[in-house]
Amino acid sequence: MNWKKVFYAVFVFVIAIGAALTGAVAGGVAVYRALDQQQASSLPAESQPVEVVTVSSQDQALVVNTTEVETAVTQAVENTGPAVVTVVGTIPGQRTRFGMTAESTVSGSGVFISADGYVLTNNHVIEDAQAITIILADGSEQAATLVGTDVYSDLAVLQAAGEAPAAAVMGNSDALNQGETVIAIGSPLGEFMNTVTVGVVSATGRSIDTGLGYQIEGLIQTDAAINSGNSGGPLLNLAGEVIGINTLVVRDSSSGTVAEGLGFAIPINTARAVAEQIIEKGYFSRPYVGINWQAITPRIAAIYRLPADYGVYITAVAEGSPAEQAGLQPGDIITGIGETALDATHAYINTLFEYSPGDVVTLTVMRGSEQIQVDVTLGEAES
Repeated sequence: MNWKKVFYAVFVFVIAIGAALTGAVAGGVAVYRALDQQQASSLPAESQPVEVVTVSSQDQALVVNTTEVETAVTQAVENTGPAVVTVVGTIPGQRTRFGMTAESTVSGSGVFISADGYVLTNNHVIEDAQAITIILADGSEQAATLVGTDVYSDLAVLQAAGEAPAAAVMGNSDALNQGETVIAIGSPLGEFMNTVTVGVVSATGRSIDTGLGYQIEGLIQTDAAINSGNSGGPLLNLAGEVIGINTLVVRDSSSGTVAEGLGFAIPINTARAVAEQIIEKGYFSRPYVGINWQAITPRIAAIYRLPADYGVYITAVAEGSPAEQAGLQPGDIITGIGETALDATHAYINTLFEYSPGDVVTLTVMRGSEQIQVDVTLGEAES
């Protein structure tokens, strides 16, 4: 064998082995770098938000930035938290056949809505309270006086004796979207002051029957945890704006089924309108007819053989009232107001409150077996 051919063959073999080793090393380095970058990108750093991306059939990317949501929540709480207070009311003892009962306390939450020291809370928090104290977020206490209430919207305005540490920013509850993140701040059980819970807007425009002949309407439903003591506290959006006043939670359904995550808040647009008028007048103006009445249901109608399944039975007419001036009498049954017939979904009070003092409304009335129309000029009454 020619030595040149042997040398050439060995040279080619060495070159091939070297190229293979070089390629393997380069490939290994590339793979290592790729894996290192992938591992680094999978670890969320403070400067690198975590993102979950879902690509739709139209190749449109939906990015959910959890870091930004958490930051928005903490900033909203930081900004509004100092304006949230615990409201404590003292109810005096009552005289009974066994002597005087001990005085008791009730508690709820509230929020400063102005630098003048006005606090917005629920009416049921301070109802029957003779003395009211507010506890600020820093634990200090101030006496407060009741400016006015509106029973039908379950709202009350207090004025603190001292300075307001902060005033919450009001938002626009009409702009809320279902599924939007919301934050509740309050003092559940009256002990855990300025507790923060987070949820979403489950629905808007909800109505709750109070069992007192009227409904609280237009409520915001949320699954943010709300407990006894949260009443009167603010419901915030991610911008830190108050978009509702927490008012109640439903635990049991009418069928006895236990429910969870059913909290309700009064829209801030409603609360602001009521509060502004209470601050201006000392009360919230409602239309006034001047009757005492009893609600009629199909069951009551059947028992007493009444000529209407729904409506209100007039038991008394106030002297000099719009009702007396219009000729309404005890025993009359109001079955409609204006164009609206009273039924299971249209309560007398809620339908009446669609009008304002001074309006002339036509009432549909059953007098015995005869149906008549009666025009009433509505008066004005405090809530």
